Amino acid sequence: MKGIHMLAFLLLIIGGLNWLLVGIFSWDVGMLFGGQGAMISRVIYVLVGLSALWELFTHKSCCKSCCGDKKQTPSAPTPGV
Repeated sequence: MKGIHMLAFLLLIIGGLNWLLVGIFSWDVGMLFGGQGAMISRVIYVLVGLSALWELFTHKSCCKSCCGDKKQTPSAPTPGV
């Protein structure tokens, strides 16, 4: 579950940076792959959108596994380390 969470988060960062570039420079990263009509660009857009949905619906449960339980007491240090 943590792996899917991290992949979805990475794709959301990529999508967010793409929107920043579109807003500031009117340049879409998808243009590198042949524009919005190219199949690879469409696949990337779909993956970013699915990542957003994944994070939206699983955010609370994933963050527990990603950040750990904040209420846990720290473990004792190992002697000699």
